[in-house]
Amino acid sequence: MHPNPIFHTGTPASNLAFARKRAFGQVSVNGPEGPLVAHVPFTLSPDGRSADMHLMRSNPITREISQPIPVLLAVSGPDAYISPDWYGVPDQVPTWNYVAVHLRGKLELLDDNELPALLARQSADFEARLAPKPPWLMDKVPDEVLGRFMRMIVPLRLHISDIQGTWKLSQNKPDVAIIEAADQLEAGFGHELGELAALMRAISPAK
Repeated sequence: MHPNPIFHTGTPASNLAFARKRAFGQVSVNGPEGPLVAHVPFTLSPDGRSADMHLMRSNPITREISQPIPVLLAVSGPDAYISPDWYGVPDQVPTWNYVAVHLRGKLELLDDNELPALLARQSADFEARLAPKPPWLMDKVPDEVLGRFMRMIVPLRLHISDIQGTWKLSQNKPDVAIIEAADQLEAGFGHELGELAALMRAISPAK
């Protein structure tokens, strides 16, 4: 998380809402030879106290979980380079705006018997976002194929104990400068430039 508190504008509820919408992040644990990272889809529980996911049985992180272990789930959002020329005010320097949420807690290996229900919940959540497309259902996969797939993965649950978010949207600049930069943003480079520009405009009374 960025150390400047001016960028910590998200509440626990808004940070969780952001993570729920993104539904994809990087799980990081301390391995015997250094950090281990896995890129995973996840679903948050309705109360936001846990996140369910699955990993390959052969994943190095899986081998570390003989008991619940502390992990960080980092969820990244839109990001982009900000040129100092875009602000329209002097004495600025280059920077990078971004949104990110960190969820910390203990990662638990669930019983294999919980895997079918976990996958069904996850696919139902993701498929519902594609409406009006009829949802994909697990019973479309032959039992033999599904069984082979499920033997390759394990169910996991992150019990969330801490929620932190960075919403770095040029809040340390004058309101007019924020709008000027947002208006130039889509000519720049980064990830989801339009969404980042909209977030910047939303925080400025000058909009």
